[in-house]
Amino acid sequence: MSIDALEPKEVKSSGVDPEAEAVALNPQYNWDRAIPSFGAMNVDTEQRVDFRRMHDYRLARTRQALKNSDCGALLMLDPNNVRYLTSSKIGEWSRDKMTSFAMLPGDGDPILWDFGSAAYHHKLYMPWLQPDNCRAGNLGLRGTIPPHFGLMEYHAKEFAAILKENGVADAPVGVDLIEPAFQHELEKQGIKIVDGQQIMLEAREIKNADEIALLNRAAAMVDAVYHMISEELKPGVRENDIVAKANKLLYELGSDDVEAINAISGERCSPHPHNFSDRMIRPGDQAYFDVLQSYMGYRTCYYRTFNVGTATPAQHDAYKKAREWVDSAIQLIKPGVSTDKVAEVWPKAEEFGFPSELDAFGLQFGHGLGTSIHERPIISRLVSLENPMEIKEGMVFALETFCPATDGFSGARIEEEVVVTNDGCRLISLFPAEELPIAHRY
Repeated sequence: MSIDALEPKEVKSSGVDPEAEAVALNPQYNWDRAIPSFGAMNVDTEQRVDFRRMHDYRLARTRQALKNSDCGALLMLDPNNVRYLTSSKIGEWSRDKMTSFAMLPGDGDPILWDFGSAAYHHKLYMPWLQPDNCRAGNLGLRGTIPPHFGLMEYHAKEFAAILKENGVADAPVGVDLIEPAFQHELEKQGIKIVDGQQIMLEAREIKNADEIALLNRAAAMVDAVYHMISEELKPGVRENDIVAKANKLLYELGSDDVEAINAISGERCSPHPHNFSDRMIRPGDQAYFDVLQSYMGYRTCYYRTFNVGTATPAQHDAYKKAREWVDSAIQLIKPGVSTDKVAEVWPKAEEFGFPSELDAFGLQFGHGLGTSIHERPIISRLVSLENPMEIKEGMVFALETFCPATDGFSGARIEEEVVVTNDGCRLISLFPAEELPIAHRY
């Protein structure tokens, strides 16, 4: 199948200005075709994901979001934003070290600073960035190189010179993540720091055809994981055994980052602990799983619940309610609907055993998916009823529900990933979940 299934009508930059560029690359989808689920390789016999087109689209979206703000430049230390802007990654190793960073200075080209020799590698293998804009950088590895050594001061002065060169030295700089010591150095150079994460979240809201194809491929990998789990889930297997097998399978299928696998079973199901243990699976257990991983930078968040061998009426009832709640939300998803309308169909926190919406946050929940696990829109009774967001064509997000069972310890968790079309939405999480799956039925 060709990428024409979701082909943007215009794929070339106008080269005029950021606004015209963003408009030229804005996706107009053909929803009459199925969303492609490509193989892992690019081939000469089909048009699959066009990574350079995707890079141009993401850069145009970022330029437009920057233009919509009061900022003159963006400075990014969040690895998800760095990858979105520059199409670069040096591995999961860099996720918590704040050692790769990037800047978009006004109308200038993106500049990427990376760890040691990675910068030279980028010059050789990333021709979509200007060679002089691939630079070695180091902010101190989260304080392990003391600030008084001068690395932060060096880069702060470098940034100030870049801002001046690009004519935006007097405008605020949007920053997504920052260490206090580095912020102080930037302020010493007269740089005003404001929240840049909101600018990047605006840029990342709407996915183009290539991004949607990658998100669909990532979800297909999780389909395979759940088939494996349905075969492996039996008495004697531990939660961490399932986590290990899921990690192995995902990396074999091409994952570039398995962020986490939730594996929750038996008496651990309610309340939801959001982590796995070495608990051994037993007959009659209810068990649910979440797979958070990345394919070519695009993430999944996709729950499924199983029972082992048999299920009680209380477990069936919990699953039925969780399914009804997620289905009620899915039925509302279409462009122009506000997120408060979706959140309203979910139960109040007190109705399923929690004292407040903050205590229940994340259990009846919707969140955007892209280069990050949490993008726009966020859908929750905690935030959406008074601060709704508009659902737009081309958004991709997850909808997840949880229902505790009346036995006091079991619980059901279901999550579906949806792509917003011109008149509704389409599921890309396809492992069957309309009824409670029973693994190794007795």
